Amino acid sequence: MKIMAIDYGDAHTGIAISDFTGTLAGFTTVIHSRKEDAVINEICRLIAEHGVTELVLGYPKNMDGTLGPRAEKCAALAETLREATSLPVTLWDERRSTVEAHNILFENGKNAKKRKKIVDAVAASLMLEGYLTRRKLEGTT
Repeated sequence: MKIMAIDYGDAHTGIAISDFTGTLAGFTTVIHSRKEDAVINEICRLIAEHGVTELVLGYPKNMDGTLGPRAEKCAALAETLREATSLPVTLWDERRSTVEAHNILFENGKNAKKRKKIVDAVAASLMLEGYLTRRKLEGTT
């Protein structure tokens, strides 16, 4: 069972895919496109290539827990992905994942230009690791 985490953005979408056991984040990439159709097509290609069976989509709530336009856009994408892939899609609270990703990259010596290229993949990895940890703690792995 492989799980894909998706950090959907306006211009860059981070992707992280677990190992076969569904316990570790492994493969990461970034889809560079502003076009939703292109992003969905690439996600579908990656699903087929890696044998993904479940999707986790970042759900960017506001810091006070309310939902804004970005969360609504992601909820709509979740529905589109369910229809396009027939896979279950879990919306995952991703508050602060990009901030944490920037901090990790900065602490590891990546300058702003290098961080910009990979921060979305790191954010997706952080979401995936959080989701996998929750599954393990709940005994659903």
